[in-house]
Amino acid sequence: MFKEKVLGLMNQAELQIDGKLKEIDRIIDQNQWKVIRTFQKHRVSDYHFAGSTGYGYNDRGREVLDLVYADVFGAEAALVRPHFVSGTHTIGTALFGVLRPGDELLMITGRPYDTLHKVIGQPGDGKGSLQDWGIRYGEVPLLEDGSPDFAAISSRITPSTRVIGIQRSRGYSWRPSFTVAQIGEMVRYVKEIKPDVIVFVDNCYGEFTELTEPTEVGVDLMAGSLIKNPGGGLAATGGYIAGKAKYVELASYRLTAPGIGGEVGAMLGTTRSIYQGLFLAPHLVGQAVKGSVFAASVFEQLGFVTHPRWNDPRTDLIQAIRFTSAEHLIAFVQGIQQAAAVDAHVVPEPWDMPGYEHPVIMAAGTFIQGGSLELSADAPIREPYIAYMQGGLTYSHCKMGVLTAIQNMIDRGLLS
Repeated sequence: MFKEKVLGLMNQAELQIDGKLKEIDRIIDQNQWKVIRTFQKHRVSDYHFAGSTGYGYNDRGREVLDLVYADVFGAEAALVRPHFVSGTHTIGTALFGVLRPGDELLMITGRPYDTLHKVIGQPGDGKGSLQDWGIRYGEVPLLEDGSPDFAAISSRITPSTRVIGIQRSRGYSWRPSFTVAQIGEMVRYVKEIKPDVIVFVDNCYGEFTELTEPTEVGVDLMAGSLIKNPGGGLAATGGYIAGKAKYVELASYRLTAPGIGGEVGAMLGTTRSIYQGLFLAPHLVGQAVKGSVFAASVFEQLGFVTHPRWNDPRTDLIQAIRFTSAEHLIAFVQGIQQAAAVDAHVVPEPWDMPGYEHPVIMAAGTFIQGGSLELSADAPIREPYIAYMQGGLTYSHCKMGVLTAIQNMIDRGLLS
């Protein structure tokens, strides 16, 4: 299936990363046990998986699901719903819930992920963005080493700064993702300056990669997508918001309507898969993290620059690989697609994807459309040519994807 050179790279990488894989297994165990103990605490039972219709009044499965998520994430409350259509929708709901005209949202981790740009918008853009509603926006660039610029943050916080925004994952940036400990340091710093400020974290790609979550180190509100880590490859759609009860409640009014909030919402037969996905999530996230470590080791052997490196600490799923040309990048992404169980015959090409500012190429042979806990890769076609690989429900599939991508590059004459 693979040429001798490719198999040699695999063998060398697995020898190199063996200790790292054992470390990931220990994180899997602790997070898995935490989820199971939480299910037991709330006496999750078969009847919690029953569907509801119409208004969804008294849907005990939905109510307990919120309690389970809150406890797993060390939060006061949570809102877990299939009605969130994406991570961006979930994040937007949380921000619109707690911000009011005249308030400021200040991102302290630099420019946020591309799809959030439209949510922030421009004053008077007429599309209902944050700025269209009179909510001011500011951002503090990171320092050259990718760390927060605390001096600049201090000078940028004003009496109107209502929400401090933190993006945990790197997005389409060549910078480290932030560990939970680093997020805790940011929380302590901004709260000393303005104790009533709300700290919000975009937690996408980060859940269960560490032993703790941002809401356990003082974060007031966070959001994520169920078709990423916490959905465990089974949740067909949805998102979650977790944090302090008063802020989660405000977000719930944006999802439904003021006075209604999270008290209604038929789950439409999704409850079982969301519960079971959460049960599986710690293990499957660990499989994906192992795949990212493997990818970093292999591509470092080939002379490419990776971020994080194979032996760096991990706080999200994403593995960034910097290529030397658009041809390398496209061949890599197309090779990941060739290794998929679904749509392996499809050849991805760069296209103008809604919400993105540059043409993007995406490998997405997934059972859940856009499910990035499954093996996928994407990249904006712009310099520097960086591909972002994430996910993989099994470590074996991750390895197959990486090796297929390398074989594809060799077959095209891009690697010797």
